[in-house]
Amino acid sequence: MNAPITTTPAGDLLANIHELEWLDVGGGTQFKVLRICEKTGQWALYVHMESGARFQAHRHEGTGQFFILSGELIYDVGTAPAGTYGFEPVFAEHSDAHCVVETEMLFLGEGAVTYFTPEGDVDYVFNAMTLKAAQDGAAQLDIGGDA
Repeated sequence: MNAPITTTPAGDLLANIHELEWLDVGGGTQFKVLRICEKTGQWALYVHMESGARFQAHRHEGTGQFFILSGELIYDVGTAPAGTYGFEPVFAEHSDAHCVVETEMLFLGEGAVTYFTPEGDVDYVFNAMTLKAAQDGAAQLDIGGDA
């Protein structure tokens, strides 16, 4: 049996999504953490969104990239059906990001994402360190937004 994540001293990494555990992050969304780098602030996720799942309003403090594997992500920029690649620049803000059907994607993040309350105040900041704490069971994430 293979390990869920294999690394080499040189930095090569292989992550098998079929061997990784799901991390529930609220709002009908789960992550499989593929990579976290506390030195660079980069993180890679396999994301599963249940039908009707949504993300809390947020701002990217670093770039984000995604590729929709199945389903469709709907957000401020437009719709991203299966087969769509998306790039989110530094300081991109999204007040409504959700899906109507079950959706899966690869998401590559750099730096932090700031999540906001419905009133527009900072709720919390998600980054490589908070992701690691959630993965280790030392913190809980809730990135889900209200319908």
